[in-house]
Formats: sequence, C-alpha cells, structure tokens
Amino acid sequence: MMAPRRPGGAGAFPRSVEPPGTPRPDPAQLYAALDLGTNSCRMLIAQPKGSQFHVVDSFSKSVQLGHGLEASGRLNRSSMARTVQALQICRRKIEQHEVKRMRLVATEACRRAKNVGEFLRLVAHETAMPLEIIQPEEEARLAVVSCAPLVSTKTEQLLVVDIGGGSTELVWIDLSAVPRSERPRAIMRLHAGFHPPESPFPAAKVVDWISVPLGVATLKDQFSDVEDDAARFALMSWYFEENLSDFSPYNASQPREGFQIIGTSGTVTTVAASHLGLKRYDRTKVDGLRMTSDQIDRVIREYLSMGPAGRRNDPRIGRDRHSLIMSGAAILQALMRIWPTDRLTVADRGLREGLLYAQMSADGVLEDGPF
Repeated sequence: MMAPRRPGGAGAFPRSVEPPGTPRPDPAQLYAALDLGTNSCRMLIAQPKGSQFHVVDSFSKSVQLGHGLEASGRLNRSSMARTVQALQICRRKIEQHEVKRMRLVATEACRRAKNVGEFLRLVAHETAMPLEIIQPEEEARLAVVSCAPLVSTKTEQLLVVDIGGGSTELVWIDLSAVPRSERPRAIMRLHAGFHPPESPFPAAKVVDWISVPLGVATLKDQFSDVEDDAARFALMSWYFEENLSDFSPYNASQPREGFQIIGTSGTVTTVAASHLGLKRYDRTKVDGLRMTSDQIDRVIREYLSMGPAGRRNDPRIGRDRHSLIMSGAAILQALMRIWPTDRLTVADRGLREGLLYAQMSADGVLEDGPF
C-alpha cells in the first residue's frame, strides 16, 4: 500500500510550539490571534520567522457558546460563563508573554445572537479583552489565506471549504491566469480582500463565495428530533446541499483536471485521522494529507455503521468531537457529492493562522518566501 501523499507546503505554516527550555521570545515580536467560534475558543501566540511564523503558545477548549442558540436565538448564561472562563485563561497567557499586537475575533454565534451586546459587556467587564465580531467575508478570506501553502502549483480551480460550528464558508478561486509557480503566493495576497485593487502581480480571481449559516453545531440542532441515526445523517446532508443553490459554481459543470478542494475544520481533520487509523492525533501526518472522495466515503460509512455508542468510544474521533462528527460528515458528504475529487487536501489550519499572517504581513515583518 502506498503512503498517502502530502504536498510540499504541508506542515510549513505554522511551525510547531516551542519546546520547554527555549529562550523567552522578545515580546515586541509576538502576535496573538484568538478565534471564538460557535463551539470552540482557540488562540495562538506566535512570532514571525522568515516567511512563516513560529508558535510560542496555544490554547484550545470546547466552550459550546452556541449551545441552544438555534432554538432560542440567544446565548445562554452557562455557555457565556464557560466562554468567559476560557477567555480569562487566554488573557493570562497574553499577559504572561506581554503580547501587544493581537486580534481577538468572534464569528457566527455572536453574529446571530440577539443578546450579543450583553455577552460583549460581560467579556469586557471580566477580561478587558478587545473582542470583535467579524463578518463572514473576512472569516472566509482569512481561512483561504491560511491554506495557501497547501495549494498545488498544478491547481487551476480551487475550492476552499471551512466547516465551522455555526457556519460553513466556501470560496471558489480561479488560478488559471496565474503562472504555476505564483499560485500559492497569489492566494496569500487575498488577505487584502477578495477583490483587491490593481496590482502588477498575477491575481487569483474569486469566482464566488458563500457563507452558509449551517455548521456542525447548528446543523445538528436543526435535526435533533430525528431519532434514527442514518435518517438524520441523510436529512442533514441533503438539507445542507439545498442551501448551496445561490453559490454560482453549484450549477456549473466543473472540470476534474486541475481542480483541488482544501478542507479546513475539525471534521476534515478527524475524518483524515480515522482514515489513517490514528488513535492519538498527529498534526504532522494530517495537515496536507490528500484524500479521495472514495476514501472519505468509506470513513463516513464506517461512522454510520458504528452508531452513536461506537463513535463515542472511538479514540480516533475523540470525546470533544463525537457528538458533532456526523453533522460535519453530512456537510462533507454533500460537498463530495456535488464536486467529486481525487484531491481533497486536509488542512489543520484556519482562521487563527490567517489572522496571524494578515497582521504580520500588514506590519511587513514576513520575508517574501516560497508563497
């Protein structure tokens, strides 16, 4: 059996967390990026290193901020309290490293909640952290930028998919007018906007993008009353597909040659870890892995055959993910049904990495690297 292939940029961005005992980095060189989503609170603290960055510290916790949001339209008190506790840990890490440059952003749950003002006041009072709510286009753009090192120089049509807790962003990019060697770099330049001003550089053309207000948590909540596991899965997958009708590539015939999908999310990395049989997650084996539609389908069918109890006890899925994996798999299956591919690239990277890159690029502290 041949070993799974990984492209050259896999694992190149970001670098791994500093091992214990390394000299303390200069606080003036540090940047922080925090992503508060519908399900998780995640943060990276990093310093620029050449054309990439080096992660100094990180944090990730499932806070389920959007729990019950689908039914009530509001963030509940226990979810807000859990989230504030996580943000307090992040604040302590930021203070410990004396970070001055940061972007701390919230996404779909905060965009939708009727009582978001109450939540932001609580965050300000308890943490004094400058949390900002970003719009779907910026969320999609930053996810795209983070995936640039994984773009193949052979790719002419690129679909980047970010499956979140409360929403899913899809961005279709035409790279056919960009010289092959420039294609990853052209993706990086999108940090300035999907339709940047005239530039002397060959430009990636964003054909269309969409933010579907369905992610792993919100899609699961919509079908929580369906008891049969397989029926619930099928309904979720078809319902997600119905919500793609406004995305122009959905109705266009797409060539298989020169087409690449990059998937970034806990769902995609979990499916990849299951495919590889990893009982202990290993980012270096997952980030940049290429999977075919058939391989993804086999993993999803295995999940269905396990049932809820089997998935709960499967070490490849993990305790934080087992209740959400089937709604994420339903989204992934819908995408594979519409755009079958032998080149879905798995990305263990996303909004935080995009936030770091955009800050460092704006400050001019990154060298012009391979992308």
